Amino acid sequence: MRPYLSVRILDAQNPRDKESVIYTGIHRPLLLLCVAASARAQPAIRVAPDTFWNTLWRGHPVVARIKPGDIVMTKLLDAGARDDRNILRAQPSNPMVGPFYIEGAEPGDAIAVNFRKIRPNRGTAWSYYRLGLFSLTGSAIEGLYPNVYKPDLVRPGRSDLLVWDVDTLRGMVKLREPVSARHRLEFPMEPMLGVVGVAPAGDFAPTSGPSREYGGNMDFNEIREGSTLLLPVFNPGALLFLADGHALMADGEPTGAGIETSMNVEFSVDLKKKGGLTGPRVITRDYIISVGSQAEFISTLDRAVQLATSDMVRWLTEEYGMEPWAAHMLIGAKGEYEVVTVMGSAALKIAKRWLPSSQ
Repeated sequence: MRPYLSVRILDAQNPRDKESVIYTGIHRPLLLLCVAASARAQPAIRVAPDTFWNTLWRGHPVVARIKPGDIVMTKLLDAGARDDRNILRAQPSNPMVGPFYIEGAEPGDAIAVNFRKIRPNRGTAWSYYRLGLFSLTGSAIEGLYPNVYKPDLVRPGRSDLLVWDVDTLRGMVKLREPVSARHRLEFPMEPMLGVVGVAPAGDFAPTSGPSREYGGNMDFNEIREGSTLLLPVFNPGALLFLADGHALMADGEPTGAGIETSMNVEFSVDLKKKGGLTGPRVITRDYIISVGSQAEFISTLDRAVQLATSDMVRWLTEEYGMEPWAAHMLIGAKGEYEVVTVMGSAALKIAKRWLPSSQ
């Protein structure tokens, strides 16, 4: 059955619908493209599907066709498929909104997804009760506390999930129970998306669980409001999918989940013809970031480091005009590595203050 699509054209003259465009974390050439595109983007498009997908496949019906620069507003279920009223709406896990068809995108191009807003839209979230066994040594696992808290506390049939309170006015999350005698376990929110990807080449239809060169379930906490994610295009229209909101998540996702909740998301997409990307890149206010994106538990983390480093060399030489040896020296002097997922992906960051002006 084809998904139902609700599209609302917002009135740009209505103050309630009018939003200022904020592009923090985008380097200047892309910023100019974004501003030019956003000037053409009014009115905005609201997408409210009632069908969600668990695979990134080029054959899924398109949820909306959008032009570069269009502003899109949508809502994402949490990883457990519950909406902003905590109602089960789909099949877990990581049910995705999409695919969005980007007009003009062709294989070999690249898209830049500009995240204007990523905001939790309900008062609760959930997390796992303990660290994943993959994050610990064997000796640490031997004496680990049982992975049981309260049956059915968050989801029927589960006893390993905890509830967090989400205060959207204060921008804070706090563990409801159990209560620690030593720590409040209350933190500022840093909302981000775990799943952003495009349909891969051919009839390959990976689930929303792993990540690879097409993006997918990267679980990279730099994919947040104000950042731009660049992805290669493998199919006409790119076919973009979104899912898996977190109110907060540590580097590496060491428990196997973030603080999971549903989200309001607002984004736009820019198109780079013949982008030639081999994997995901992220641009934030302060950094350019190459992501060595690969499925967890299949390849070693050092391979992800190699992927990220090799891509950063290409980025510095092709777009910033650096000699290969100079790119190597910059990475060797100022590169910052980050564990994206404990058993899968890694990233290499270069602070913008150390970059030459782009060509």
